[in-house]
Amino acid sequence: MCKFVNNAKHSRIDKCMKNLIKNLNLYTNLNIKACCCGHNKYPMSIIINFDEEMIDLFSGKIIPRTRNFYIKDKKGYYFIPEVVKK
Repeated sequence: MCKFVNNAKHSRIDKCMKNLIKNLNLYTNLNIKACCCGHNKYPMSIIINFDEEMIDLFSGKIIPRTRNFYIKDKKGYYFIPEVVKK
């Protein structure tokens, strides 16, 4: 997990996920739309476009949006409500 820094310049991809995403892009045909390591607070997520549906690769949950997948909590952490365990 990479260190969470509130108010840091927004990164397009978490540093700890760069190699994973690079290799997924290199060795698969996944259409990756977004990802987050979860910063040790939320589940790791990789959102892919599969047959015109947005799906979290880890949980298999369908995300009913085509963008703006993540929501910010009160402490500044981003998460996907559909994949957070209840």
